[in-house]
Amino acid sequence: MRFSTLDDWLNWQETLHPCAIDLGLERVRAVLGRLHSGPPPFTVITVGGTNGKGSCVAFLDAILRAAGYRVGAYTSPHLLRYNERIRVNGVEADEPSLCEAFSRIDTARGDLSLTYYEFGTLAALELFHQASVDVAVLEVGLGGRLDAVNVVDADAALVTSIDLDHTDWLGADRDSISYEKAGIFRPNCPAICADADPPPRLIEYARRIGARLLRVGQEYDFSCTGATWRWRSDELELDDLPLPTLTGKQQLGNAAAALMTLTSLWRELPVLPTAIHFGLLNADLPGRFQIIPGRIEWILDVAHNPRAAAVLAQNLQIRSCPGRTLAIIGLLADKDARGVIAALTQSIDTWHAVTLEGARGRNSADLMILLQEIGASVAMATNIQDACQAALAAACPGDRIVVLGSFHTVGPALAIQPWLSNFSLLSSGGT
Repeated sequence: MRFSTLDDWLNWQETLHPCAIDLGLERVRAVLGRLHSGPPPFTVITVGGTNGKGSCVAFLDAILRAAGYRVGAYTSPHLLRYNERIRVNGVEADEPSLCEAFSRIDTARGDLSLTYYEFGTLAALELFHQASVDVAVLEVGLGGRLDAVNVVDADAALVTSIDLDHTDWLGADRDSISYEKAGIFRPNCPAICADADPPPRLIEYARRIGARLLRVGQEYDFSCTGATWRWRSDELELDDLPLPTLTGKQQLGNAAAALMTLTSLWRELPVLPTAIHFGLLNADLPGRFQIIPGRIEWILDVAHNPRAAAVLAQNLQIRSCPGRTLAIIGLLADKDARGVIAALTQSIDTWHAVTLEGARGRNSADLMILLQEIGASVAMATNIQDACQAALAAACPGDRIVVLGSFHTVGPALAIQPWLSNFSLLSSGGT
């Protein structure tokens, strides 16, 4: 084995390939073929889209596990630990298992160079083979057509939404991006689209390859009925469903898309209504409008593009706050910072801009310039901990603090848990 610790493996993987993002299936397909011959011995559900992928994976995972299936789930990026990316029946992969999987991949690749993400995708498939899962739920990392997870054929593929993001790789308009997303569809297999206005190119591609396109508002739909909600397709209706515990108005649409995906596979993976109810109430996804209550409330959301920021603004508006809303924002350099800020302008009273480290990181000074252009009240911080401490010091009981903009912003905030000092301060009588 080349390395004995997970950190050493990951640090090496970051330097192995000439570039961090190198879309294409040739390398990963060649290595997978050396590891396993033929299609995977488990059902594959692939989830792509711009926003909502993680939520849909969480719903699918929770419902399928409640139905008694052995489920492998692969997501990226992670918030706190790399192990979060690969789970079997809700349990994160342990370090020895990951190291052993990486070693097998390293041997199989020979002189082929793999990216960090390709190593992780192959490790997920390797561990799912070892665990003899019944179904694997795979989240697309970037795009779909040329993403490493697309090396295996999806028995059902879900595209959640189509918006402008990663335009340097996927194209400058929704139509071009939709083509890349639709690349996870397969002939004669369910192709679910949760975008209410799918671009023509996605529809055209699905029809051209003979995929069974299932669109929200067409082949399936849903409606809220107060404390419960209703879902229907051409073949099935479900009434009195519990509202998802994942917070945010958009989660109903994500849950509905997950249900369409599951019902499209009913013959292979039958699921009883009791499992659907349990899964809706037990799906868990940190960092997506995650609320930590207290006299000063904290909300953590990885929203990193204008559409996700608009959804965050809508959720903030729905959730009343007696005081001010303070934001801690950190964004990667390749994100539409101006668009994210514009979507949240009416929802935030004061801003704390933070620098994200790394090759793709954006300096807080750049964010400060954009925020000053709109006349916002803004302070700068060099790291997440300083920003959290400054926001907490400026907040009063009844205010709320929103941490947003990236996994690289929310993850460190979750790691330091600044709200604990908030609770300690309040319990001792401070403000």
